[in-house]
Amino acid sequence: MGGEQGWTRPARPRRPVRTGLVLGASGMLLCVAGVAGLGLWNVQVVTGASGPVRETVDGFFQEVSVGDVERAYDRLCAPARGKWSEVGFTGWVRTPPMVSGHEILDVSVRTKGGRPVGEVTVRLTRDGGAGEQRTVPVVKEDGGWRVCGDPY
Repeated sequence: MGGEQGWTRPARPRRPVRTGLVLGASGMLLCVAGVAGLGLWNVQVVTGASGPVRETVDGFFQEVSVGDVERAYDRLCAPARGKWSEVGFTGWVRTPPMVSGHEILDVSVRTKGGRPVGEVTVRLTRDGGAGEQRTVPVVKEDGGWRVCGDPY
């Protein structure tokens, strides 16, 4: 009857506070890593876009300067093409004093509503030597950058 009981391991005390702290700290680290990764991705998108944004505006004004209005019109975003017909845009570009040169002063790219947008500050030179400074909005559309708004 009174046989000997075998040895059993004593019950481990539960530590709910320690478990909660470990899980909470792990969750916080995961959140911080996610936010840092998202921030790094955003910086890469913005800094990697300044070159193509500059090239888009530079090409647009080179085409305007030499009178290649059809190619310049193709660089406009859909809302700008909806506002200007190709004939209307051509008349606008060829209205004196016409643009004879340009210099890009500044390029900035940021995200707005989760989408990259750019602004390029340009000094335009017109026939007769008059100059003026313009800020040209640029948007990402159909996988490429397009001049949007009224560029000059």
